[in-house]
Amino acid sequence: MLKVLDPPAVRRWSRYCAAALGRARAEIDALNVFPVPDGDTGTNLHLTILSAAEAVDALPGDADAGATWEALTRGALLGARGNSGVIVSQAVRGMGEVLGRAQGGGADLRDGLTRAAQMARAAVARPVEGTVLSVLSAAAHAVRDAPDDLTEVACRAADEARRALRRTTGQLGVLSRNGVVDAGAAGLVIVLESLAEVVTEAYSERHEVPAPARRIAPEELGRRDAGGPGYEVMYLLDAGTHEVDRLRGELDALGDSLVIVGGEGLWNVHVHVDDAGAAIEAGLRAGRPHRIRATYLGGRPHEPGPARGVVAVAAGDGLAALFREAGAVVVRREPGSAPAAAAAALLRAVREAGTEVAVLPNDAAVHDVAVAAAEIAREEGVTVSVLPTRASVQGLAALAVHDPLRRFDDDIVAMTDAAGHTRHGHVWVADREAMTSAGICRPGDVLGVVDGEVALIGADLAATAVEVVRRLVSGGSEMVTIVTGAGAPEALLRAVRDHLERVRPDLEIVVYEGGQGGYPLLIGVE
Repeated sequence: MLKVLDPPAVRRWSRYCAAALGRARAEIDALNVFPVPDGDTGTNLHLTILSAAEAVDALPGDADAGATWEALTRGALLGARGNSGVIVSQAVRGMGEVLGRAQGGGADLRDGLTRAAQMARAAVARPVEGTVLSVLSAAAHAVRDAPDDLTEVACRAADEARRALRRTTGQLGVLSRNGVVDAGAAGLVIVLESLAEVVTEAYSERHEVPAPARRIAPEELGRRDAGGPGYEVMYLLDAGTHEVDRLRGELDALGDSLVIVGGEGLWNVHVHVDDAGAAIEAGLRAGRPHRIRATYLGGRPHEPGPARGVVAVAAGDGLAALFREAGAVVVRREPGSAPAAAAAALLRAVREAGTEVAVLPNDAAVHDVAVAAAEIAREEGVTVSVLPTRASVQGLAALAVHDPLRRFDDDIVAMTDAAGHTRHGHVWVADREAMTSAGICRPGDVLGVVDGEVALIGADLAATAVEVVRRLVSGGSEMVTIVTGAGAPEALLRAVRDHLERVRPDLEIVVYEGGQGGYPLLIGVE
């Protein structure tokens, strides 16, 4: 029997626990009726702990307690899946906060379990009894007066967790009606029993998962109560504590099953909502969401439009008209506006566009929002591809080769190729002092942007635009597309055309009135 839970023991526990949850995965999935009957709690817990175990396995063999628990905590946070997985990852974090700075004796494990229960409960916006939280609290309470012996603490926690698991059926109405224990709590019991077995060095081939009192038909899994939230939204979030506190309030007002765990700038966010786009927009306001997942919790929520379509983001009335004329469903976005504002509109547009949809973000800042909207649409059965168009002129080039009669994958390749062969630039007037890739600019300076980077700072709009064109055009260039902005001076367009006709009379020049604000001239070179 172990005297301390040292780094090698933590490593063995993480591996053994992941394997035990893997063996019990299907049995735990069969218990899953709360908070939604989606039949994946066992799978989610297995993947959460497996991610933690893999993170520890990647450490050198002589890693100390601090590094081991930090890796375990971060691995669980990054790999957390579903409501229960996120909560258990926070429990691991709570244990790590104590045991990562201690010897790992009985008193340390006792304090770690107490901290785990506190942090897990605090992470849930609206705690419910009869769940993983109840079982974790019961285990922590049971060892409160335990002697400072590692074996005694570990075994007492596991034994009480098993007893508390049986009580969950009577604590929550949906569990009682279905004759099951809580699925997340069943997974937590295996986590704690695995720990006790590593400490006592007495391993089990199988961990008992209480069978349902009645067989839950497969068609019942995935059926949610009428009026319940339609989506499970999860994402990792880079943000500060203050921003996350504000995010909690926003998401709590949008839906339920809200759990936010993590710290030190990295968080895992989980919520059930009807408006997945709004949940993602809230994350964008708080910080940088990534690894966004949106899972539909019910049946198909909408009737698809026509078979093939394109969605294009447009920055002006003229551009919007051009995209519409080419057959695209248009989402308007004013230059400089927050990308988050486009999320819900993009999702609506994808649903309207069809069952196979190409999305043209036409702005690097919109790309991640478009990807998030595409993830939601895919859960609804729509095939979506987000093209890497970083400028409106690239979107126009892509749409020019769009062929709805071509195989979808082939069409995406052709559109991506056309966009990729279109260099892009624009000019605009700085409204504040800032550091750019071309140096410090001041209010009133004219910035020339080439392929997304500020390439020069000038004093004259026309001269700067001509220089941008000069840098974009090469020997292999065939066509120049110019999109004029709202209120763009006629002399600006004339200066650029005169330059091109003088130095490259072979080029085809196409001019559109884009009507976009902020950017007097957009330029594309194919």
